[in-house]
Amino acid sequence: MPKLSSIASITCWYGKFPWYLPYFLHSCAFNPTVDFFIITDNYERIDNKPDNVKIIYKTLDEIKAIASRKLGFKVNIDYPYKLCDFKPAYGFLFPEIIQDYDFWAQSDLDIIFGDIRLFLTEEFLNSYDFISMRHDYTTGCFALYRNNEKMNTFFMKSKDYKLVFSNSKHYCFDECNFAWDPLTYGQSIFEIHTEIVSFTHLVKAAQITKEIRAHFDFIIIEGYTGDVIFENGKVIYKNEYEGLLFHLFWIKKTYSPKTPPKKIPNTYKIGPVKITH
Repeated sequence: MPKLSSIASITCWYGKFPWYLPYFLHSCAFNPTVDFFIITDNYERIDNKPDNVKIIYKTLDEIKAIASRKLGFKVNIDYPYKLCDFKPAYGFLFPEIIQDYDFWAQSDLDIIFGDIRLFLTEEFLNSYDFISMRHDYTTGCFALYRNNEKMNTFFMKSKDYKLVFSNSKHYCFDECNFAWDPLTYGQSIFEIHTEIVSFTHLVKAAQITKEIRAHFDFIIIEGYTGDVIFENGKVIYKNEYEGLLFHLFWIKKTYSPKTPPKKIPNTYKIGPVKITH
């Protein structure tokens, strides 16, 4: 059997773990050929953590110092959410984590993974340098980078990256500088006035010039969709369409159980506003 391309996923999380962490971990267990790294300052015990989930302990100040040293200027990461702007730089900032992998991914914890390798086949991986989960912008929740110098430093092509990294303001640099709505309605990123040149600008432009091979297609499920089932490692919509992952971004705005579930069943429903077992 040919060797699979290796994938390392990186998530930075600071503070108390969220109620949906058990769902994230449970779905990682169904993807044993992918390694998931969580960088955190939280030492609380994690129950039912699969072997392919690795915890790395670093304080926010340590990451700030690492980033300032490697980038050559003082960065501003005064609050955890600011790390979203740094996601495209994770490969540059954490080479010791990804050194043995062919690809690395930025990720969040508000994700329930489906069958990752069903989508990220060898043929597919060999065809691209960057893979977004949506058609219209680079997805901060999960996106894949070929592990090479070009992709690990690609964020530097933005004329604004130093401004973004040194300013306390959150710019949504990893995606599209908050231009989600016009992009969703079909406008091009190049037709929209934005404050900064975001990562979507960079990758979409490089796709046009063929500087890199970039993939943009809707291979995730998100929103108040309903009719979603997690079934033995697969995320299925309307018993018909399969997604690489389900993004809990919208559900977590309306649903927050008082106590996180102790054990996640192998089959459960993801409704429009809550998860039911």
